[in-house]
Amino acid sequence: MPHAIEVRKVPIHSVADASELEKLLDEGVLEASRVVAIIGKTEGNGGVNDYTRIIADRAFREVLVARGADPEAVSQVPIVWSGGTDGVISPHATIFATLPEGSVEPPRDPEEKRLTVGFAMSEVLLPEEIGRSGMVTKVADAVKVAMERAGITDAADVHYVQTKTPLLTLSTIADAKSRGEDVFTEDTLYSMDVSNGGTALGIAVALGEIEMPRDEQVLKDRSLYSSVASCSSGVELDRAQVVVVGNARGVGGRYRIGHSVMRDALDADGLWEAIRDAGLDLPERPHPSDLDGRLVNLFLKCEASQDGTVRGRRNAMLDDSDVHWHRQIKAAVGGVTAAVTGDPAVFVSVSAAHQGPDGGGPVAAIVDLG
Repeated sequence: MPHAIEVRKVPIHSVADASELEKLLDEGVLEASRVVAIIGKTEGNGGVNDYTRIIADRAFREVLVARGADPEAVSQVPIVWSGGTDGVISPHATIFATLPEGSVEPPRDPEEKRLTVGFAMSEVLLPEEIGRSGMVTKVADAVKVAMERAGITDAADVHYVQTKTPLLTLSTIADAKSRGEDVFTEDTLYSMDVSNGGTALGIAVALGEIEMPRDEQVLKDRSLYSSVASCSSGVELDRAQVVVVGNARGVGGRYRIGHSVMRDALDADGLWEAIRDAGLDLPERPHPSDLDGRLVNLFLKCEASQDGTVRGRRNAMLDDSDVHWHRQIKAAVGGVTAAVTGDPAVFVSVSAAHQGPDGGGPVAAIVDLG
């Protein structure tokens, strides 16, 4: 049986700051050796050359080692950074740690489900596999391993799958060519969408949301998507890092997760549906004050609608040559989300191909049930 989970969201005060993690460890809220995953937003450009992710990764791992965790074990902890805090989005990290056995009251109802976390790494993803069936298959295999480690046997209990995968760079494209292979695209920024989309399809396959797609459907058939996938990519690794977050019986603890989808960039109701799905009772027309400190965080992916409209109104994001649409839609959805939560420290990440409906995206909510 997996251990109960403690979840804390902390602000990041500068690019290399991990002082709030230090405080939690020093105050005994968390143990360094029990941190099992970190998911956060950094203030870089969110692009191929966003090195704030690497800086933050190093800062958080160094703190864990300095507070007594085994360096080899720390190197294996999945830490997923999404670069880009456009608009009001505030840099922050959500930290997941197991609690010692006996430190949590056993659940009064053995059927009650509470938060559980599992993680896995896929096999190495070759550059020619990114956005193709090789990636879909390897990601799906890793998701199944992470589910098993989380103690989840029913895919319906999976509410959030956060991944980090490699995108294409000039050097990895050259590597593929040197072996006589080609790649999905030689546009390195576009390869972020390709990597995220291929990964999302792998998650959808693992959870039984879709059948195995054909290569020609990747980034083309947007009717194929996962409602729980949240995929980011970068230059930091050469395989898929998979974190599965769901609910399981018998785990115990204070937290539960739920999910829904935003049907478009303005769908605030989709955010409230995710919070209700996690277990909070809310009035028919909720207000941020109704959350009463019980929402730990919302995790979203967003995407500009492929038809260039929102609710029938034309926008110019996809035609804008000055500011990439990644930054515009992220800022817009970040504002909608912060208006719902009353807190701009929300995990809103862009490039949501095959993650939720076109023009919208998946939403996961973690709540503290006390």
